[in-house]
Amino acid sequence: MKRREQSQTEQLRRALAEREAQLQEAQARLAALEGSTSLQVGRALAGAARQPARGLVRLPRELYRLWRGSGRSADPAAGPRGRAPEPVRSYEAERQEARLLAGQPAFGDDRIVVAGVLSAEARAALEPYARVIPLRPHDVQVVFDSADVDLVLVTASATRPGTPWAHLGDPAAVDRTRALRWVLEAASARGVASILVRDAPAPPALAGLGFDHVHDGDLGVPLHRYHPIAAEPERASGPVRVCGTGRPPHPLVAGGGDVLHADVRWEDLPDVLRTAAVAVVDTPALADRALACGARVLLADGSPGPGLPATAARAATGDTDLARAVAEGPLTPGELRLALRSLFLTRATPVLLTELLGRVRLLPGGGSRTQPLAGRDVAVLACPLDDTESLALADDMLRQRHQPAEIVVPASRADFAGVERLRAHGLTVRAVAAADPAQRWSPAEWARLAAAATTPWTALWDRPSGAAFLVDALCAAECSGADAVGAAVATAGGAEDGSDRDSDLGWAAAGQEYVFVNEVRPVLARRALVRRGLHPGVWSRHGARLLALGDLRPTGHDTAPDHAHVG
Repeated sequence: MKRREQSQTEQLRRALAEREAQLQEAQARLAALEGSTSLQVGRALAGAARQPARGLVRLPRELYRLWRGSGRSADPAAGPRGRAPEPVRSYEAERQEARLLAGQPAFGDDRIVVAGVLSAEARAALEPYARVIPLRPHDVQVVFDSADVDLVLVTASATRPGTPWAHLGDPAAVDRTRALRWVLEAASARGVASILVRDAPAPPALAGLGFDHVHDGDLGVPLHRYHPIAAEPERASGPVRVCGTGRPPHPLVAGGGDVLHADVRWEDLPDVLRTAAVAVVDTPALADRALACGARVLLADGSPGPGLPATAARAATGDTDLARAVAEGPLTPGELRLALRSLFLTRATPVLLTELLGRVRLLPGGGSRTQPLAGRDVAVLACPLDDTESLALADDMLRQRHQPAEIVVPASRADFAGVERLRAHGLTVRAVAAADPAQRWSPAEWARLAAAATTPWTALWDRPSGAAFLVDALCAAECSGADAVGAAVATAGGAEDGSDRDSDLGWAAAGQEYVFVNEVRPVLARRALVRRGLHPGVWSRHGARLLALGDLRPTGHDTAPDHAHVG
C-alpha cells in the first residue's frame, strides 16, 4: 500500500513539475509577446486610428522611437548580443525518460566536443578530429540540454532540401529556425561558442541568428577521405568532370554532359578521383580534393589555392588546356608529394578547425583550439654517436617544416653540443638512461626511448633526412591511418623472424609509394607500437598496418632527398 501511495505521489510531483514548466514557458512567451516591437507597432496604429486628429501627428514620432529601440534589449541583464542569460526551456527536456531517449553519448576520448547541425559530408570530415553530437529538430532541446559541449557548429550544407534541417533560416521553416535559435540562446547562456560555416548557398537570415563567428568556405580537405592511398597505377585516360557550385555547371565542366555533382555523390567522390588522371572542377575546394587523390586539375572558374605546384593545378579557359592536361597524365610522384605537403600544412580539416576555434572564445577547462592538431604531435627518438652527429640532428630538427613536440635521447648523449643547441632553441629534450649505448639501433633501445615520449607518434631518426621528413611522414599517416610509415623493403636474407639480420637490418628499399605492405623500414610509428620492443620485420604479424613511403627528392625545394633512409 505504501509503495502504491509513493508511486502516486511521485506521479503527482512529476505532473506538477510539468505544469509549472508549462506555466513558466507560457509566461515567458507572453512577456516576449508583450514586449515585441510588432505588438507595440500595432497598438500605436490602433491608437492613431481611434483618435486621428492627434494620433496621426504622434504616429511618426512613436514609430521612430520603436525603430530606435528595436535593436536594444529590454532586459538590462541581457548579454552583449541582447540575449537573456537564461533561455526558456521546454518542459519536455525536464522529463528523465526524454533524456534517456536522447541517448547521451559517453565521452571517452580527448577530442573536442561539437554539437552540430551538420551535413553528412561535414560530419564525416570532422569525425577523426572532433566528437560530434548531432542535433535534430525533433530532439534538439533534450540533446543539447543534456550534453556538455565545447562548440556549436552549423554548416549551411545541412540546410539543403531533403535534410532534417532543410530550408533552415527561411520563413517557410519557422519551426526549425526557432529550434536553432533556442540552441544559440542556450549556448550563449552557458558560454559555449557558436560558428556558422557557409559551405553552400543558404537563406541570408541564417547568418543573422546570432553566431559568434561566420566562416565563408568549407571545413578544409579531410585527408583521411581524399588521399592517394592504394590508387590504381593505371588511371582512366579521360577526364572526370565534377561540379561543386550547386548551380548549372560551367561549360568546360559540362563537356559532354557526364558531370558528377559533388553534393549528391560525396561518398563516391574520393574513389572516383583516385581513378582519374585529370579532373575538371569549378571550385578551389574540389581542386584541392582532386590533387590530394593524385589527379591533375583544371579549374574552370577561379584560381587554385596558394602553395600548390604550378603544373599540378591550373586555371583553364578552353579545350586546348584540357588536351594538354590529358597528355600530361596524373601527377608525378614529386608533384603529388608537394601537393599533399601544402594541403597538410595549410588547408587540411584539422588546420581549418583549429583556425575556427581560434576566432571564438572557448570555455576555460574545456576544449582548446589546438586539440584538433594534437594527433600530429611527434617525438623524435635519436641516439647521436658524437658531437658531430648531434649537430647534424640539431640542424635537421630546426629546419623541419613541422616542428617536433619533443626530442628523446639517451642520458649519455644529453650534453652533446647539438642537444644543447636544441634546448637553446626552446625544443623539449628528454633524457633516458640507456641500457647499452653500443646497441643504439636495436628495437629494445628504441622502445626505451619511446617509453619516455608523451606524444602519439614517434619518429626514428638515424641520419639527416631533409626539411620535409616529418611533414611527409605525418601526412602519409593521416591519409592512411597506418601504424607505421617508411620505405617498403625486401628482406635480403636471414631468419624469417628477423633475428639474425645485420646492423642495418639487411633491408633494401622496394620503391613503392602510398600502398600497404608487409614490411617497412620505419621513419614514423605509433608510440605504443615502438614501446613493445618488437623488430619492425614482425610488426605486421601483430596487426600493425604498414604504409610504404618511398625516397623522393622534392622538386625545386630541398637539395637533400627526403627520407634518405636506405638500409
